[in-house]
Amino acid sequence: MADAAETLSAYPPRAHRQRVLKGAAIIWGVNRSDISCIVKNQNAEGAGLVVAEENRIPQEFLLWIPTDGVAWRCRLRWRRGDRAGVSFHGSQPKPDWHY
Repeated sequence: MADAAETLSAYPPRAHRQRVLKGAAIIWGVNRSDISCIVKNQNAEGAGLVVAEENRIPQEFLLWIPTDGVAWRCRLRWRRGDRAGVSFHGSQPKPDWHY
């Protein structure tokens, strides 16, 4: 059986994320649903979010960050309690229908 050090070395380390504090919205679905959230850390590859535990987060969604003026296409990577990690897969303009 491999020891913990060998197991951890099989995964490349995540790039450092800059600590930030930004309001954001998770946008998805044909019903044009959204969930308010907070971006706690971010880099070019992804972000760490705080989302109320009672809210379900879809596997793929847009993350609209008004201060950046960008909607990131995201995939949910992990979730523990009210914290979640997402990876970015491109960006697009904010949807016209979102307030």
